[in-house]
Amino acid sequence: MPSSSSKEQQTLSTAHLSYCFDVLSSHLNGDRLDSADFPAAHESFPLFVTWNLYSSSAAMDKPNGSKRLRGCIGTFEPLPLEEGLREYSITSAVRDHRFNPITLSELPRLGCAVSLLTNFEECDDYLDWNVGEHGIYIHLTLPLPIDSTAASSSSSRSGGRSRTLTATYLPDVIPEQGWSKDEAIESAIRKAGWSGKINDDVKKSLRVRRYRSEKLGMTYNEWKDVHSSNP
Repeated sequence: MPSSSSKEQQTLSTAHLSYCFDVLSSHLNGDRLDSADFPAAHESFPLFVTWNLYSSSAAMDKPNGSKRLRGCIGTFEPLPLEEGLREYSITSAVRDHRFNPITLSELPRLGCAVSLLTNFEECDDYLDWNVGEHGIYIHLTLPLPIDSTAASSSSSRSGGRSRTLTATYLPDVIPEQGWSKDEAIESAIRKAGWSGKINDDVKKSLRVRRYRSEKLGMTYNEWKDVHSSNP
């Protein structure tokens, strides 16, 4: 799986993706997992871990094999790479509230992707970013009544007479969905939990941070190949 943005030096390698599978497999099987032994284990990054479920084991060997999202959670707080991969390999697999927890029977049809988030910048306005180059992290702060239904508990932070709603889309998500900038912003506002009317005033009130990511992926079949070559 290619990186979402070019970098002079790649951090991610197959060892990092293999570790994500090791973590999830150990969790599902109730096995003990040793400490990681891979490059940059103690360097800190914001990151996201994504799990996809392929329609069949054969599908994961095809360039455009049929798959669907099974979990994607991460953090904008930089964490040591070993700690972040260990925590979010599990969190994204079994604690993404949009899906049922991943089961052991699904393991042979899984694919994993890791995104390391880099180059955070404040946008001049809500359209100051490029599709396919940047991810977006929106903050919507508006005065709202305490009993407003506009904010969901999972994405809002109470603060006096206002609430701040947040949401993000990784750089590869927006082109995959075929969205324009405006469509992506409106989708992010809904994802954050805003159920009111989306107009220019709402969009212009956004604080938007753009960022890039280094992304790499691995399938279960590739993980098994790694283990067979490194018994």
